[in-house]
Amino acid sequence: MRTDEFWQLIDDARSGAGGEADAVAARAVALLSERDPEEIVGYAHHQRRVLAASYRVDLWGAAYLINGGASDDGFEYFRGWLMAQGRAVFARAVAEPDSLAELPRVRAAALSGEEFECEPMLAVPWDAYRKATASEMPADRDPVPVPDLNDFWDFDDEEEARRRLPGLAALFVEPPQE
Repeated sequence: MRTDEFWQLIDDARSGAGGEADAVAARAVALLSERDPEEIVGYAHHQRRVLAASYRVDLWGAAYLINGGASDDGFEYFRGWLMAQGRAVFARAVAEPDSLAELPRVRAAALSGEEFECEPMLAVPWDAYRKATASEMPADRDPVPVPDLNDFWDFDDEEEARRRLPGLAALFVEPPQE
C-alpha cells in the first residue's frame, strides 16, 4: 500500500462518519478488512511511519494544552484522533502544531473542555486483519524507528506555552470567556 492509498482509505472512512473519530476508525476497519491481507499489513506499516513522524515534542505540547494534559498513552490516542482528521490536517499539525488552534472543534474545546483522543484509530490494521483472516496480523519485521524526545519543555509553563504555541495558548492557557 502506498502513502496516497493509506490516506485515501482514511478519507473514504471519514466520508459519512460525521466528524467523529471513533466512527472513522470503525469505517476504516470495515473498508480495510475488504482488502488483501498484504494490503492490510502495508496499511499497518504506513500507520507506524505516520505515527513515528508525529512523535514530536511540539505536537505533544499541543496535545497537552488542548486536552489539559497528555500522558504517553494520551499522546498516542491524540495522534490517533489527529490521523482521523485526514492527511491535510495531520500534515499541517505535524509541521506546525499551533495550526490546530484554527480548527473549529479545537476552538470550541477551549470552552467545552472536549478532549481529542481516538485509541480505536490506532488498532485499525489489527482489527481489520483479524476481521479479514480470523487470525492475528504477523509481527512487523521492519519496525519504524521512533525519534528520541530529549527536547521536552515544561508544558505547564504558561510563558513557554505562549512562546512556542501562541494560538493554542491563547485558547487554553487563558480560555476565552463564553
